[in-house]
Amino acid sequence: MGPTILARGGRSEVSDQALPPGRYGKDRDSRMPRWAQVSLLVFFLSLGVAATVIGFLNLGTQPISTERTAFLVLDDAHVKIDFQVIRDEPDRAAACVVRARSADGDEVGRKEVFVPPSRDLSLRTTVIRTSKRPVTGEVFGCSYQVPEYLAPTPRPSG
Repeated sequence: MGPTILARGGRSEVSDQALPPGRYGKDRDSRMPRWAQVSLLVFFLSLGVAATVIGFLNLGTQPISTERTAFLVLDDAHVKIDFQVIRDEPDRAAACVVRARSADGDEVGRKEVFVPPSRDLSLRTTVIRTSKRPVTGEVFGCSYQVPEYLAPTPRPSG
């Protein structure tokens, strides 16, 4: 039998009785094998590296950044938005989505805006028609993927 603690008159003594089998779990000597510990370590390190790479790709530097510079509520159904577009490839056209929101936070208007190629900072102004009174206008985002219906058609010469 293993050690047992007995209390007598405020003092503790250790007895050599064995513990009941299965009552207190496994002995300390039955640890996880070393190869399993190394495998778990490698797995979690790989998981951490993968999460870091995915985070960088999704949250790293954006190819197009935008900033709303001003907005003006014109009436109960229109808001004017001024915004700037900064691109890592200024020779490429872009499309930006701007939207208007009402006092309760609902999106009440949305519009796509074509941004032509430009070496300079692109400043754009647009007016959005809304379904109810807007309280703000904002740039939702921009992309180099310009839909065909948005890009201007070349004018025939002659």
